[in-house]
Amino acid sequence: MKKVILSAAIIIALGFTSCKNDTKKEVSSITKEVSKEVVMTDLSFGVRGNCGMCKSTIEKAANSIDGVTAANWDRNKKKIDVSFDSSIADAMAIHNAIAASGYDTEKVAGNEEAYKNLPGCCKYDHTMAMNQSGENKSEDHSQHNH
Repeated sequence: MKKVILSAAIIIALGFTSCKNDTKKEVSSITKEVSKEVVMTDLSFGVRGNCGMCKSTIEKAANSIDGVTAANWDRNKKKIDVSFDSSIADAMAIHNAIAASGYDTEKVAGNEEAYKNLPGCCKYDHTMAMNQSGENKSEDHSQHNH
């Protein structure tokens, strides 16, 4: 007789527990989906650099910031496109990370020590135009030579 009563009590307790957990899971997943949709930001800004190694370093620096979901540096335009969650990261954090890796951005000069440690092919001209259209590259570049 004791076994029958104990089994019934366990089945009833399990039934109540599973109902509570299902409700909690549903509420928390809805909250996460809504918050992610609202705060995604796309940003483009100029970054100086020369080659494929530059591309790798610049994108790695941008992606090192929590909240950055995508980074793509265009070698010809000297421009990066970044997507990030603005509730976690901000634009200046991304600029600062890229500058810390040795590359000039539109807002922050590259770290000199990091620049000195870049491979020879990555030693860019500090006067080159950034955020170009990509069409008249040689004209834009010649305007900044001294």
